[in-house]
Amino acid sequence: MAKPELEFFDHDLNIGWRQVEGAQKGIIEKILSLDPETGSYTRLLKFPPGMLTNELLVHDFWEEVYILKGSLTDLNKEETYIEGMYACRPPGMKHGPYNIPNGCMTLEIRTYEK
Repeated sequence: MAKPELEFFDHDLNIGWRQVEGAQKGIIEKILSLDPETGSYTRLLKFPPGMLTNELLVHDFWEEVYILKGSLTDLNKEETYIEGMYACRPPGMKHGPYNIPNGCMTLEIRTYEK
């Protein structure tokens, strides 16, 4: 099985926001498409204003992130990323923790290799 075929639709009317499992309270997601076999998915991710995350993140999947609104600062790298910036992270790449003073919404694509 793969991600579903989806023609344009209004995700605001059809998909609700939910708390990200295992994440700090207030970090919410909206899964847009999911491959149940691999776990690969595309989602919107939202951080509230004033959020300070506490984890250094390292994943076992490819992660592509596009900042749609707001900004976030990687506290280890001492770099701020703003609206319109993009990242493509291979498995094992370290990132975070983050300071998100004004909130942030990203489009994220996770891809697990077989």
